[in-house]
This record gives sequence, structure tokens and C-alpha cells, in this order.
Amino acid sequence: MILTDEQKAILNGEKGETLAKVMESVVRYGELFGAEKLIPITSEYTHLVTSFGLKALGPVYDLMDKLIEEGAISTQKFSVDPRPCDPNVPKNFLQDFIFKNFMYSKQDFYEGQLNKLGLMDKDAFTCTCYMDEVGNKPKKGDILSWAESSAVVYANSVLGARCNRNSGIIDIMQSVVGYVPYFGLVTDEGRKATWIIEIKTTKKPEAQLLGSAIGMKVMEDVPYVKGLDKWLGTELDDAACTYLKDFGAATASNGAVGLYHIDNLTPEAKELGETLIDENAQVYVIDDAELQRVYDNYPVMWKNKDAKPKLCFMGCPHMSLEQLKSWTDKVEAGLKEAGNNKVVIPTVFTAAPKVLEEFNKTEYAARLKATGVITSYICPLMYMNNPLCGPMPVITSSNKLRTYTTARYYTDDEILVQITKGGN
Repeated sequence: MILTDEQKAILNGEKGETLAKVMESVVRYGELFGAEKLIPITSEYTHLVTSFGLKALGPVYDLMDKLIEEGAISTQKFSVDPRPCDPNVPKNFLQDFIFKNFMYSKQDFYEGQLNKLGLMDKDAFTCTCYMDEVGNKPKKGDILSWAESSAVVYANSVLGARCNRNSGIIDIMQSVVGYVPYFGLVTDEGRKATWIIEIKTTKKPEAQLLGSAIGMKVMEDVPYVKGLDKWLGTELDDAACTYLKDFGAATASNGAVGLYHIDNLTPEAKELGETLIDENAQVYVIDDAELQRVYDNYPVMWKNKDAKPKLCFMGCPHMSLEQLKSWTDKVEAGLKEAGNNKVVIPTVFTAAPKVLEEFNKTEYAARLKATGVITSYICPLMYMNNPLCGPMPVITSSNKLRTYTTARYYTDDEILVQITKGGN
């Protein structure tokens, strides 16, 4: 790898042994992927994926202590993924005991480390750091050092920033030295589409289901999606951004997509059009039958496949303010139609603390609370990692949560029926 004099000085230890080791880690990481150089991170803020104080992460805490002791802190303030626990989320005594004493017993200690390393503020815990309410929204062309897959794909695709799908801890190391290796999705060539996706559905496709289908087909490749603008329009308004948030999370978790282009909608597709498509691109046609095929092939991981759901999670990735408002209307309408006053399954809507803060200023908050729905800032994935929570029959319309846990996927419409009317 070709390094600048400044980068060589750091690698040679002129700014301390700890910073030299961090630089060596970043250089080795880049060399594994064929990077010939490092380029500066240009975003105002960064985002870290490791937010949970798992007892087993001893080496991470040792590393953080070393960085703090040596003053090798992040060159940028940062947000971080959601907290793993919230006292408001339903759990029994034993589940709570496991959370506090065996799983996330180091949470307070770790959050103290994050504060010293450069956390934006005490509430900067969310997987959707790019929400306006949170404040970590990169500009088009910004070079990032992020690792959260759903945030990386959103930043690359919807915002036009540039970031590879980094691993946890590499994100903080790159932010400490202020550079990322030049390969993959930070290069022009790496952003070319090698798949053309033709949408030929008779109605607006479910975001999480469409993303799942594409992710499982293209894996880590870049898709160029045609025909979706028919349903989303040609402007990145709140509704389109919310849709793409969930769509992208599914492409990233059901596959390994770090960037997609939506014809006539996302920034690079509007600017460069089909010149983004590689001449040897493959074609994948998605119609109603294909989406149904994908849906029908999801495995049910529950021990008793006919069990009645005990919990519903919405918000993986975290819900937007628009989603919280629109789902308040949906839940109220569903309950009225069913003749019920409150949801019939314990239901948790998760969102960023700052988004919940703004939501609580609206009249929707009291209305949603009256339906029995709980709002929370936690990560549903971290909740489901509890060995006493994992076996529970949990339902969700998140394809990310379905992929990484035993939660069972249903479409938004099906979820609404389940939580307001019951049934399986």
C-alpha cells in the first residue's frame, strides 16, 4: 500500500505505539481487499456498531481503555447502535436477571468508555443515525467509517455518501486514524451495478419483502432497480426515505448489499442513470409470484409452529417519526374495526431516543399509548439474543430481525391484523 508521509509517520510510531498499532490494523485490513492507498474520512460525524456491554467482550473493553489512556480517541464525534435493554419492554424475572447479570452487565461501564472516546451525546444510540432528529446525516460524496449494515446501505444509496461494509471495531480504528482504505464502495468502479432488477408487480411491493428477495439474489453485488419509482415517485420525500430504510436493511441482512441504485430516485441514479450499470449485468425480474415464492420459503423457527405470538417487535431498523405517526393511525383503525380497546399481543415500537422525544411532543404519542403499544429505544436483536427470549414466539415485519433471530416474519398488513384482532 502506498502511504503518505503523515500516514507512514503514524505507522512507524512517531505518534505513539498505540496509534501505530491502530494504523497497522487499518493498513492490513485494506491490503486484504487490494486497497492501494488510504483516503481521509470527510464526514462531520461517524457511527459505531458495537453498542452493547456484553460481558464476553473483554478484549473490546481492554482496547477501548488503551485508546483512551493514550489519547487515541476518534477524530470525529460519533453515534452508536441501539442500547440492548429497556425496563419498559416486557420480560419476566428470569429474563431480566439474565440480561442484567449474564449478558449486558458491562453496559454502564462501556457507555462510560464511549463517552470518553467521543460519543455525540448520551442519547446517540440508534441504528438510524441518519434521521434528521439524530443529527448524523452525511452529505453526498462524504467518506465514512461505519459498520452498521442497515446504516451503511442507506448512507451509500439514499444519501450518496461512500462507505464500505466495515466490521465492528474496524469502524472505530479508522475513525481514530482518520482514514479508510480505498477499495470497494468508496471507488467509482465499485459503485457500478452488476444486476438489473426489473419490478413488475401489480401493487406497491412490501419494502422488507422486496429487499429480502433482492438481497438473497444479488448477495454482496450492487443492484440497479427499475420500476420502483412507479410506486415511490421520483423525489426522496419522507415516505420514500422510510420505504428505502426498510428495503435497504433487508437487502443488507438477507444478502450483503452495501449499495443499491433506484432508477429516477436515488442521487447517483438520477445523476448518472443507466451509465451506472455494468455491461455484463445480470437481470432479475420480480413480479407478484416471485415475491410470494420468497415469502412462502421463509422457515418458521418456532418450536411449536402453531403457537400464539407472545410479543411483536416493530422497528428493526428503528422506526421513523413518520412511521410512528402512520402506525398510530393504523392501530387505532384496526382496533376500532375489531371492537377492541388495546392491542391483543404485547407490541413494542422501537425508534431512536431523539425520534421518540419528538414523537412524544405530538398528540400521536398519547393516542398510541392508549392502544397499549409500548415505545422503546432498544435493539430488538439484542433482546432476542437472550437465551430465555429467543425461544419465544415473536412476530415482526422486519426481515432483518427474522434473519438473525427466531422471530417470525409477517407483512405489515398481517402484523396489523394480528396485534389488533388476533389470529395466527
